[in-house]
Amino acid sequence: MEEEMKTNVPEEDTETVEKTAEAADAPKETEEPVKEAEETAEKAEAVDESAGKIAELTDRLQRTMAEFENFRKRTEKEKAMMFDMGARSVIEKILPVIDNFERGLASVPEESREDGFVTGMDKVYRQMMKELEEIGVKVIESKGETFNPDRHNAVMHVEDDTVGENTIVEEFQKGYTYRDSVVRYSMVKVAN
Repeated sequence: MEEEMKTNVPEEDTETVEKTAEAADAPKETEEPVKEAEETAEKAEAVDESAGKIAELTDRLQRTMAEFENFRKRTEKEKAMMFDMGARSVIEKILPVIDNFERGLASVPEESREDGFVTGMDKVYRQMMKELEEIGVKVIESKGETFNPDRHNAVMHVEDDTVGENTIVEEFQKGYTYRDSVVRYSMVKVAN
């Protein structure tokens, strides 16, 4: 009976059945490129997202590195300022001792200058001045100079036609600088 069915089916119908089967397979073939395109698009989107995250993280890293560099520079600067402030404080405390050495040595009579004690005190004074100079402490030159309010403190004025105007004629107390900043102003008498 099966043979009869096969023989009863015309050849054209068999071809149609075969074409229909091929047509059913065809959409599967077109679906594969669509899926591949979708996967490629998803991958491209993931790459774009990753690139965005990389750019963001790179920016954050660069900013953090810049902030750290600024912090390092700021702390170095603060450290140097603290050192200078400490050194300045010590220098301010030593200056009255220097003044006392100078007053003491100036009060020694000429005939006693060769005394061992006076010679020893003079050597200690000179060594202290040498050490201060090596760390950057300098005496402000005053007598005969033009008055400069950034370095001198005028405590007296005198009328004197033999010297120029605003010329320092006498120094009462020496002034000192430390690395070009004034530690103590010179106390002076100025001619008008």
